[in-house]
Amino acid sequence: MRLRSRPAALGLVLLAAGLGLATHALAIPAKAHLAQVLLDRAWQRTREGEGEARPWPWADVVPVARLAVPRLDAEAVVLGGTSGEALAFGPGHLDASVAVGAPGTAVLAGHRDTHFRFLRDLAVGDLVLAQAAAGPPVAYRVVSTAIVAAGASGLEADDGGPTGARLALVTCWPFDGVARGPLRYVVVAERAPLLAYAGP
Repeated sequence: MRLRSRPAALGLVLLAAGLGLATHALAIPAKAHLAQVLLDRAWQRTREGEGEARPWPWADVVPVARLAVPRLDAEAVVLGGTSGEALAFGPGHLDASVAVGAPGTAVLAGHRDTHFRFLRDLAVGDLVLAQAAAGPPVAYRVVSTAIVAAGASGLEADDGGPTGARLALVTCWPFDGVARGPLRYVVVAERAPLLAYAGP
């Protein structure tokens, strides 16, 4: 009887461990999706003039911009800073870079498996719309993608490129990796006329 019960007990332990891992894996995208709903509401309050509109009372993050890629039907509320908490709930604006729409390069970073998953499908020529908390939407056109070392992206906050204003979207590489590695995937977009957007 003891010999028969050991495989059954081991099977139950393995089943419980598998369920625990699956639940943990599903919790991350679910948390990211729920956070975006709350962040959308905070973004609307920010646009209506409420300063420091927090998505939930204990949040240490506030929305500072909104990002959209019409071709991919991708949207995200961008948070101030790139702390672990900010990136857990949405892409973050790198403090050392300029504001979205300002002269220079605005850098936004996000996780490859949640909010910036769409970067793998972003192509040169794609339109990216970004809007700061105060101001109209700004259009950018993707001009390059590159895989770079984490500490050597070549991005400079005061370099606005040929149009005077750039947007850089950064995430970890490779897209199917599970651990944070030394490489980053960088998408650079130059400011473009908003007339280029033919959407609704």
